[in-house]
Amino acid sequence: MSNSDRVDKQREADELKEPVREAGNLARKLGLEPYPVNYWIVDYDEMNELIAYGGFQRRYPHWRWGMTYDRQRKQGQFGMGKAFEIVNNDNPSHAFLQLSNSLADQKAVITHVEAHADFFANNEWFGLFLGEGDDPDAAAMLERHADAIASYMNDPEIDREEVEAFIDAVLTLEDTIDQHRAFAEAGEGRKRAPPEDLRKRLDSMNISEEVRRQVFDEEWLDDLAEAEERAAKLTEPRKDVMAYLREHGMHYDGEEGRAVEMETWQKDLLDMLRTEAYYFAAQKMTKVMNEGWAAYWESLMMGDERFAGTDEFVTYADHQSRVLGSPGLNPYKLGKELWEYVENTTNRREVADKLLRVRGISWRNFRDVVDFDEVQELLRPDREIDVVTPETLDELGELADAGDPRVDADALAAARDGEIDVGAYPWKLLSYAGLAERHFSLVKPQNRGFLSRIRRSELEQLSRYMFDDERYDTVEEAVADVDYTAGWDRMREVRASHNDVTFLDEFLTQEFVTDNHYFTYEYTQTSGDYRVTSTEYEDVKKKLLLQFTNFGKPTVAVYDGNFDNRGELLLGHQYNGIMLDMPQAKAVLKRVYQLWGRPVNLMTIVKEYDDHDVEVARRRNREPTPVEVGKRIRFDGDRFETFELDSELESRIQATDVDYDTKPDDWLA
Repeated sequence: MSNSDRVDKQREADELKEPVREAGNLARKLGLEPYPVNYWIVDYDEMNELIAYGGFQRRYPHWRWGMTYDRQRKQGQFGMGKAFEIVNNDNPSHAFLQLSNSLADQKAVITHVEAHADFFANNEWFGLFLGEGDDPDAAAMLERHADAIASYMNDPEIDREEVEAFIDAVLTLEDTIDQHRAFAEAGEGRKRAPPEDLRKRLDSMNISEEVRRQVFDEEWLDDLAEAEERAAKLTEPRKDVMAYLREHGMHYDGEEGRAVEMETWQKDLLDMLRTEAYYFAAQKMTKVMNEGWAAYWESLMMGDERFAGTDEFVTYADHQSRVLGSPGLNPYKLGKELWEYVENTTNRREVADKLLRVRGISWRNFRDVVDFDEVQELLRPDREIDVVTPETLDELGELADAGDPRVDADALAAARDGEIDVGAYPWKLLSYAGLAERHFSLVKPQNRGFLSRIRRSELEQLSRYMFDDERYDTVEEAVADVDYTAGWDRMREVRASHNDVTFLDEFLTQEFVTDNHYFTYEYTQTSGDYRVTSTEYEDVKKKLLLQFTNFGKPTVAVYDGNFDNRGELLLGHQYNGIMLDMPQAKAVLKRVYQLWGRPVNLMTIVKEYDDHDVEVARRRNREPTPVEVGKRIRFDGDRFETFELDSELESRIQATDVDYDTKPDDWLA
């Protein structure tokens, strides 16, 4: 690095000291609890290197990093997207800002990063990698791995190409882990509960012998016991394929003509790469939530709370609109819209709950007697809270003297003493409650009408166990009692416990799909193109869940390590209506063979179409109905063989009620 580059970076760092400090203060005022963040200024090439390395400065030697770097660099060169920052999950977190960013971009990045650091610190899925009370120390861990793997590559006793080939083989399986379990326990197989003897339970129940003989036939009880015993003998599939290969894998020795134990360095590499897979798993599992969370709070801080200066706002708005408007499945856009929906629906329930407690208002007449324009006006923040300027300090002082919890009395005193720039940072004078009222979602112009769209069934549910339904005499009294923090509080609860799959499953509703214009599309065999198939939320949810279940990759588990009593590995693709890409599946089997050292098998299900049925369907403009057939693919190190799958094994991998196909019935008529 030249002296001039070093001077430029130091100058930029000095200019950003105040935005960094105040963005952290604002984030905490808004109820976020981020890890402390260290900010680093890097140039264009350094940013591309960091992105290639997954946000860290040191990684093990491997060609994949160079490939990722080249792709990232070309994206920037050809205007396909610019990286403004990258932040890693560590305590403290480390965020890297690009030197060429404008001040508006740097502020946006800093507010975005503070929200990411809050998500890292408080989402329980990130905690699965850690021990009880531990903090992540990822940078140090990855650096140790980099040094260890580099030492193996430089060891004259070990063939460097063999090390690289082994890493390639392991990386094909980096998503075949049990990411829903704590890292310390994930390598162990899940224990199946022993079957319960139904006869013992019947003995403990007060049932007459006559009823027992008529309802619970002895032959039926015997058949049930045998079936449960057979099921109990079936081992649960081992989802952590990497751990199973670490325990039982071998490698084929060409000179000896047989499988032999893995070398120490091979086991060590498998351990390290598996550990890294679990570290990065939480980030993959929460991509939509995490990016949406950061985009939401960035927007609130930069726009609503005017952290972007008046001369910076247009630049910020332009850049954020490009991020949110990026084509394809955009985690920033989808995530931000879902978080806003969580906030709006929570606030709507809070307001409706208070209105239903007004004398004369019930779930039956709610829409007829409630004046929603009046409620909208009553929900607006008080002027003293909404407009905080140096000229309104006396008005805030009156509220503070009356003990108003919306005002930060200590900050107000500091402002009066000239210690706070109220014009630049008016939020400092408000508490969490005050900021929640100031930014209450239902009074924002884009959400006007959201309260009035509450469903009758939701109103009925709210009223079902409401005993004090005449608490208030007027609507004014009810609205005055609204908890403005309800939406943000609920968002933090969700942030703590959900991942992308559960987040989408719980909050993606028909109302959300309709308001945000989501739909599904399918490939049609008859016309050979794609068509819009549905705007129903169940179908949209299916498609989105497919993208995020198991990181959007096929779920493959170990079903047997001694298949047919021949020491062969039996893997099973847990079929969900989507077929495997067979060329890729066979390529992965070749890699697995390198880690098993003996023949490997993969069970899956394929959809087969009869040529005659396809032609008939095409003429009638309908979709042909496929036949699902179980297959077992075997690779012995030299060639592939395909066998029909045993019906019992097929039943173990066959989906029963999960199918991501959303083709309308009339296509298949």
